[in-house]
Amino acid sequence: MSKIAVPSQFDTTILAETFKLLGDPTRLRILFFCLEAPRSVGDIAATLDLSQSLVSHHLRLLRGARLVRGNRQAKQIFYELADKHVSDMLVDMAHHVCEDHGED
Repeated sequence: MSKIAVPSQFDTTILAETFKLLGDPTRLRILFFCLEAPRSVGDIAATLDLSQSLVSHHLRLLRGARLVRGNRQAKQIFYELADKHVSDMLVDMAHHVCEDHGED
């Protein structure tokens, strides 16, 4: 395992705010839905049974935290996870909560 530098106080605060954003189940559902392919707001809303305005609100927060990025194609914006760090973290944490921990 590689050694990681201890984040500065400022970076730790940013990291804590990012984890707070990830504490919302709707935002996690959006991130997991965008894990496999870029998705439009309408597609996210329809598939996850959410309003488009709610999806747009959550995407704005996720973009602000650099967890997703949007790519405009004609009149639509397609959202995808910002980078491999985000996708790896989501997949790793999903595996962690789903694995059998036995009698810890």
